[in-house]
Amino acid sequence: MTTSLDTAQAAAAGSDTGPQEGLADVAGQVEQVARRAQRASRRLATANRSTKDAALHAMADALVAATDRVVAANIEDLDRARAGGMAAGLVDRLALTPERIVAISDALRELAGLPDPVGEVVRGSTLPNGLRLRQVRVPMGVVGMIYEARPNVTVDAAGLALKSGNAVILRGGSAAASSNSVIVDVLAQALESQHLPGELVQSIDAWGREGAVALMRARGLVDVLVPRGGADLIRTVVRESIVPVIETGVGNVHVYVDESADLGDALPILLNAKTQRVGVCNAAETLLVHRAIADEFLPTAIAMLADAGVTIHGDETTLALAPEEADVVPATDEDWGTEYLSLDLAVRVVEDLDEAIEHIRTWSSGHTEAILTRDLAASERFVAEVDSAAVMVNASTRFTDGGQLGLGAEIGISTQKLHARGPMGLAELTTTKWIVHGDGHVRP
Repeated sequence: MTTSLDTAQAAAAGSDTGPQEGLADVAGQVEQVARRAQRASRRLATANRSTKDAALHAMADALVAATDRVVAANIEDLDRARAGGMAAGLVDRLALTPERIVAISDALRELAGLPDPVGEVVRGSTLPNGLRLRQVRVPMGVVGMIYEARPNVTVDAAGLALKSGNAVILRGGSAAASSNSVIVDVLAQALESQHLPGELVQSIDAWGREGAVALMRARGLVDVLVPRGGADLIRTVVRESIVPVIETGVGNVHVYVDESADLGDALPILLNAKTQRVGVCNAAETLLVHRAIADEFLPTAIAMLADAGVTIHGDETTLALAPEEADVVPATDEDWGTEYLSLDLAVRVVEDLDEAIEHIRTWSSGHTEAILTRDLAASERFVAEVDSAAVMVNASTRFTDGGQLGLGAEIGISTQKLHARGPMGLAELTTTKWIVHGDGHVRP
């Protein structure tokens, strides 16, 4: 089973209907979905915070009540995934347990407790001529999501869109089709129970790859598109979409252990960054170690990682320092650029901070990097010179997460620099509008 199912090239390569006829029919169906989303978003634009928060609580309650139904659908997805050879880390990302359903429902409740970004005054002033200006946050309108094997994203996207005043159109991929179908149905019914349109949350999974292509072509109906998944998926959406795209990025994440690091703290931070959950974009994929502490740190670190089942892809120095019982293989250039999403870690010994920063500049995907150090000057240089969306100092990379950073759920981690960067919470799903009040003013 491929992990990038939603590419335009794949869509053009085949369809269950005739290529042109099928695409035209699907485009019309997706257009109708988008128009319903537009109408729903206009109704939501007049809803106050209490209405939206009540709907979020209703969605959370409905998900918990539907746990058995959601888990049963998810088992269908998991069975297909395992039969198709999906990697273990991706299977873990696909899985929904009763505990995970409670967690994603709690995230909706946490969203309800956050301030409503809509209407927030970003800045304002009164001009010398008496004109009163305000720049305020307003919803985007209709947000499209294309993502893979992540049914939790279905819930996160729906909740974030609702709270920020947007409708959302979801293309969640065939790997999670059964789970997403049930989840969208549950959420839509919960919205209707609160006298909001169920069309605020819609899926186009029924139209497969052609639906994803049609969504990418729905400029004027869809205001922004957010891809979330593997590198192939993200590159394809960025390249092919004529709808504006906020690019989320893969996580080739680095942890650098400096010569002054507290090794007692560094070991548990490293273990957490790599193994707490491997199939996620903020898990560590490369470890860089200052040569001055490599002899002391690496044998213990590798043994600890080996006990956790991690395979080390090491440079020559790492291979020489590794305990005999550890699972260690020689690293290649491909390893330095790989987001494993598995129990694999590339390890390199560097001469100094300069070489660590240069390695990160060369191979990083711009997601998250961490430095473990007690040297203030080293940490300040690292923060200033490493150009990634998030930089950690003496903390696990697993904290690059909307919920962990107090933003509530997130719709993705943006690695671009325009409009949004890093975890994308409520504010990042809004744009702004200028409101000008006058009193018979005319321009001279």
